[in-house]
Amino acid sequence: MIILWVAVLFLSGSLMFSYWLGLARKKNLKDIGDGNPGALNLWKSSGYKFGILGILLDFIKGYLPLLWVMGSHYSQGYFIVPLALAPIAGHAFSPFLKGKGGKAIAVTFGVWSALTGFKASLALAVILAVLKVLSSWYKSRGKTPVSDGMQVVSGMLLLFVYLCISKWSAPILWVWLGSFVILVYTHRLEWIVWMRKHSSRERKGT
Repeated sequence: MIILWVAVLFLSGSLMFSYWLGLARKKNLKDIGDGNPGALNLWKSSGYKFGILGILLDFIKGYLPLLWVMGSHYSQGYFIVPLALAPIAGHAFSPFLKGKGGKAIAVTFGVWSALTGFKASLALAVILAVLKVLSSWYKSRGKTPVSDGMQVVSGMLLLFVYLCISKWSAPILWVWLGSFVILVYTHRLEWIVWMRKHSSRERKGT
């Protein structure tokens, strides 16, 4: 039964609403911006109304199915680890896009909202907002701003501190580890670009 639930949650996460909304608008999100088939590029191509709709749908596909699971005995112990990670993995490796899904930010918020009653997702939102402000602050002084990819991954890293301070259970920490690894993977290109720029600056400095 647990395998069936994992499959259902993975399938839910793999539904690429933003990408399909883009196609409905005759926009291929893979040809826009960074090529990510997610809500941000939907926003860029079709306006904020469609962008917000894409974000909400991506959030819901992680939130509602897991919320249903949270009311069952499968939410107890380590069963929750594969169940919580399934929607995030589904979005990141969607079979509808031949395994090349999106960055899984909105669905991650949905999963953590259901998993912790919005506590961890609110903490993550605050962390990302602070990082965004700090990035703008550095930019105003002529320094290189932290990329969006670095902000998201760094935010997830700091979320671990919150989870530890709040004394969440070991299974929740394992869910964090899995979601962190997935987000590192989906933002790998941003990190590669940043590392190359950083290393080139260090070489110039020497």
